Amino acid sequence: MDSRPVVVIGGGPAGLTAAYELMKHGTKSVILEKADKVGGISRTETYKGYRFDIGGHRFFTKVGEVEAVWKEILGSDFIQVPRMSRIYYEGKFYDYPLSLFKTLTNLGPVRSLLILNSYLKAKLKKRLNPELEAETFEDWVIDCFGERLYRIFFKTYTEKVWGIPCNQIRADWAAQRIKNMSLKQAVINAAFGSQNAKSLIKKFDYPRLGPGMMWERCQEILDSKDSPVHLNTEVVRVERQGMRITKVVAKQGDRTFELTGEHFINSMPISALVHRLDPLPPEEVLAASRGLKYRDFLIVSLVVNRQHLFPDNWLYIHSPEFKVGRIQNFKNWSPAMVPDASKTCLGMEYFCSQGDELWQMSEAELIELATKEIIQLDLGVKPGDVEDGCIIRQHKAYPVYDGEYRQHLQVLQDYLQGFENLQTVGRNGMHRYNNQDHSMLSALLAAKNILGENHDLWNINVERSYHENFTDKEWSKVKQSKVTATEDKSFLFAGKK
Repeated sequence: MDSRPVVVIGGGPAGLTAAYELMKHGTKSVILEKADKVGGISRTETYKGYRFDIGGHRFFTKVGEVEAVWKEILGSDFIQVPRMSRIYYEGKFYDYPLSLFKTLTNLGPVRSLLILNSYLKAKLKKRLNPELEAETFEDWVIDCFGERLYRIFFKTYTEKVWGIPCNQIRADWAAQRIKNMSLKQAVINAAFGSQNAKSLIKKFDYPRLGPGMMWERCQEILDSKDSPVHLNTEVVRVERQGMRITKVVAKQGDRTFELTGEHFINSMPISALVHRLDPLPPEEVLAASRGLKYRDFLIVSLVVNRQHLFPDNWLYIHSPEFKVGRIQNFKNWSPAMVPDASKTCLGMEYFCSQGDELWQMSEAELIELATKEIIQLDLGVKPGDVEDGCIIRQHKAYPVYDGEYRQHLQVLQDYLQGFENLQTVGRNGMHRYNNQDHSMLSALLAAKNILGENHDLWNINVERSYHENFTDKEWSKVKQSKVTATEDKSFLFAGKK
């Protein structure tokens, strides 16, 4: 039996950030991570000296305190990377953000006029029926862009990512990820070079050796300050007395040990957490946890005998005839990710679900599939250029926003908020499709709660804390006023409990 003031479950960005913030204020913690390395889906994997992300992770935020944590931990090991990405659809590439001339050239005059007509019809319908609220992703995008543009640039890629039809995905996801974009604004951006869409920055910071470098350095700092990070350590039981957590039982190899604490911070999937509770929660809570769904993910990392390929950081592959959803060119993120300057390392990303056809394919079959598709995409890779490859499978990469997720999540939220000394943070800990900086924000506020402040983590408005929309001034206001969900909903918190 060991005892620490704070026990943190999960060593991804959220869990490590909470521990780091507590450490800076003299509060020790212990972090339990199931995997063999820290970082969660923000880790960096290596294969024969080649380094690659689990997806791509830009470091850009308007939350000043999140940026301060990045700079404190990594300092001069950040590099500035120009952002470039494109969409591949029907054998053509579209700049993203849109280039007006290129887009019109690709679409042709007839198709462009049909898209404009579709857009105007959608806007007229919305004006005639202003009370109608979009409930699904499909409805939301058609309202904003019209049906034709939805089918070209949104439908096929989104269904690749989630594995379900767009009319079964909640509008919440669209509102969170692509809010403030419209066809009108996209044309203005393309014509005049302006860019106010929240996620379309032109350059970003990036750790020289990938995002895992950040979290490995954070682990080193925590270990040196007596806040140890235990890897390969799975939490098998979370014991409680009523609505107070008393201890965590963890397993590391053949060794089982117990940890007590005054406070507990969780970042493991919320659906797994409630099943670890002892005694178990009421059946309706367990049923709600079983109703939450996740999308898994695998990356085929290919070593290509080509010094230069396409110039993008990543490409979106919208064409449905290809199974690959996104392609990362890690050399364009940081040259240090590729040990041999005469070669290139590509990350072929496939969205799938555990047990489906893609997930069940062998490593050799996946490398063969990825090699075939990269050649067919005509991106400069010729037969014989692919020299090697490896596969990384990622469970529960994306929380799914299907038609039932909100009601299930509300049941879990209501139950977990009743605990005196438990907070849950991060993407899977809150079943929210957060970016890294927002997961960190939830963790910072959780740590501040332990230090005496009072923040309602569940009512952090995702929009106001996401990238460009959340300003340093607003963050200063949070720190000065110690607001709660009932004090100032105008700038940070939204909705009613």
